[in-house]
Amino acid sequence: MKPSNDDTSSAPAYHAGMRQLQDRFDSRRLADRLDEKLSRTAFSAEDREFIESRTLFFLATADADGQPDCSYKGGAPGFVRVTGEGELAFPHYDGNGMFRSLGNVLVNPAVALLFIDFERPNRMRVNGRASIAADDPLRASFVGAQLVVRVRATRIFPNCPRYIHRMVVAEPSPYVPREGYTPPVPAWKRFDAFCDVLPKKESGSDPDLPGRPGSSA
Repeated sequence: MKPSNDDTSSAPAYHAGMRQLQDRFDSRRLADRLDEKLSRTAFSAEDREFIESRTLFFLATADADGQPDCSYKGGAPGFVRVTGEGELAFPHYDGNGMFRSLGNVLVNPAVALLFIDFERPNRMRVNGRASIAADDPLRASFVGAQLVVRVRATRIFPNCPRYIHRMVVAEPSPYVPREGYTPPVPAWKRFDAFCDVLPKKESGSDPDLPGRPGSSA
């Protein structure tokens, strides 16, 4: 399940549409300076610390025709790992079964990740090319992972945090996988409209599945 490895790390930072608006608002020089001073393809120690401390990020993908999709990804601190000079990895947990993001990756590996710190306003963008695998050696270390996604960064850059609203986490999600813990079954998977079409391993008729009525877990 690995897409094309076409390298876009040498692609220009800005395309014609971006340049058009930069020129309209006289920001071309600023845009060029920001790219020159802040853009990179290798993670710094500070980048690693920031990314691996995050409990969420936003993932943008597109299909083969360029139709976009954006999703929220959440987990415990450290669920995203910097695995190399210009590479990070994260697990794919059980979701709604639509595979909108990872399905896009199979036909178009270009992705964009946005990491945000809402408590101490800060944010970082990572653009790159993604691949997914079920046999990735990291999978065993990600509790609850169905697949592992690796992203080879083509552009890493911080963003001005001025418009980030300060927020604090009231309660971590009880659905986040962790060692020695069985997350509850989402309520929507028990709805009559969906329970008869769940993957077989999640069928409510199997009393031995963790979290099901009558199970021992």
